[in-house]
Amino acid sequence: MYILQKTMRETMPQTPIFSSMLGSSCSGQVQPDMGERSGGDLVFQDGNLISGSLEALIEHLVPTVDYYPDRTYIFTFLLSSRIFIPPYDLLAKVGQICTKQKQQLEAETEKAKLKSFTAKIIQLLKEWTEAFPYDFQDEKVMKELKEITHRITQCDEENGTVKATITQMTQNLILSLTTRNQFQEIREKFRQPVTDKGTILKSKPQAAQKDILSVCCDPLILAQQLTHIELERVSNIYPEDLMQIVSHMDSLDNHKCRGDVTKTYTLEAYDNWFNCLSMLVATEICRVVKKKQRTRMVEFFIDVARECFNIGNFNSMMAIISGMNLSPVARLKKTWSKVKTAKFDVLEHHMDPSSNFCNYRTALQGAAQRSQTANSSREKIVIPVFNLFIKDIYFLHKIHTNRLPNGQINFKKFWEISRQIHDFMTWKQVECPFEKDKKIQSYLLTAPIYSEEALFVASFESEGPENHMEKDSWKTLRTTLLNRA
Repeated sequence: MYILQKTMRETMPQTPIFSSMLGSSCSGQVQPDMGERSGGDLVFQDGNLISGSLEALIEHLVPTVDYYPDRTYIFTFLLSSRIFIPPYDLLAKVGQICTKQKQQLEAETEKAKLKSFTAKIIQLLKEWTEAFPYDFQDEKVMKELKEITHRITQCDEENGTVKATITQMTQNLILSLTTRNQFQEIREKFRQPVTDKGTILKSKPQAAQKDILSVCCDPLILAQQLTHIELERVSNIYPEDLMQIVSHMDSLDNHKCRGDVTKTYTLEAYDNWFNCLSMLVATEICRVVKKKQRTRMVEFFIDVARECFNIGNFNSMMAIISGMNLSPVARLKKTWSKVKTAKFDVLEHHMDPSSNFCNYRTALQGAAQRSQTANSSREKIVIPVFNLFIKDIYFLHKIHTNRLPNGQINFKKFWEISRQIHDFMTWKQVECPFEKDKKIQSYLLTAPIYSEEALFVASFESEGPENHMEKDSWKTLRTTLLNRA
C-alpha cells in the first residue's frame, strides 16, 4: 500500500531523450520552424493545443513531408494516449496513416519528398522506442513495428541508410527491454519488520550490539549513502509506470493502485524503501537503553536529515522525520528534553503540511532551479518526496476531466501531468556524485527493524508509561507478546 494512502488521509542531469523531447518546459506550444497542422477537431489557444478528438490527435502525431510534431507533443501524447488506446492499436493506426501518405507520394513519383517523409517517420519511431520502450514488450506491438519499418525500408533500396538506422533502433530497443526485464526478474523481496520476542521483553540490556553509529558516525556521509540508494531506486521508474497509476485511479475505493504488477512494482518497491527507512530510524532510537546514547542517536538523525535537505534529497529527509515522529519515538519525553531541538524545528518547518506543504514546495522549487543552472552533478540532485509527487498527479487527474463536454480529449490536463512527470524523469537521471560505501549501504538495507508493536515495547522499556492509557497499552502489549512466545 502506497504511502500516498496515508498522506491523503492525514493531510489531505537531463538526458538527450527528455531534453530534446521536452526542453525546459512542457507548454505544448508549436515551434515556429516545425509548422502547425490543425483541423476542425483540434483546438488551439495562444498557440497551445488544448483539446481534440482522439483521431485528430493521432493524425497530429504523424509527420508529413512539410510537418514534424513538436517534441513536447510527441512525449505528452504518447504518455497520455494509453488512457484512451492501447499502444498496439495506436501503433497500428500510425502505421495506417504512414502507409496512405507513402502510397500517395509514390503515386506522385516524388522521390525527394518520399525520402524526407521516411526520415521523419523513422525519427518518430526512434523517439517513441527510446522514451517508452516498455510499450513494445508485447509481441503484437513488436510485430507491428517490424511491419511498419519493413514498408519504410523499401523506400531506400539504393544505399541502405534507412535500414541501418532501423537496425540500430531495434537493437537499442531490445537492449532497453532486456535490461528492464532483468530488473523485474531480480525483484527485491519486501522486507518484513524483524521482532525479537526473546530479547525485547528482557529488562537487562543485551551485550553491545551493532547500531548505525558504529557503522557511520558522520551525518553527511550517511546522507550521501541514502542519496545513492534513492537514485538507484528511482532509476527503475519509467514515465509509463507513473501514468499506469493515473489510468487506474478512477475507481479507487481505498487508494490502492491497480493494474499491471510488472508496471507498478518499482513504485511499490520505492515506497517500501521509504517505510523501511522510517522504521529503521525509529528502531535505532528505541532500542538504545541509555538515555544519553539515545539522545545522541536522535541528534544524529536530525543532522542526517538536515544534510539530506542540503543535498536535495527530500524523500530521505521526510522518511527520517516520519520515523522520529512515530509515537514510540515521540513519547520519549525525557530523551527529547535533552535534545537540542532547534535544528529539528527547522526541518519540521520545511515539512509543515499546512497550506498543502507550501514550505516544502518552495524548497523543492529552489532545488529545481539550482539543478537547471548547475555545473556539477552534486548541485543537480533533486529527489522529491515521492508520496507528495504521486499525490499531486492524483489530484491533477481527479480535478480535471479526461474529456470535455463536447467529447474531445482535454489535452490541457495532460500537458500539466506530462510536465510533472518530465521533471521527475529529468531529476532521476542525475548521476550520483558520491562514492558508494557498500558497508554502510548493506547496513541500511539489511539491518533488522522492529514492527510497531516491538517499537512500543522497546519505548516503554526505555521510558516507562506516564499515564493510565500508556499503562494499559503497555500491559496489553506485554501480555500479547508473552502469549505468542
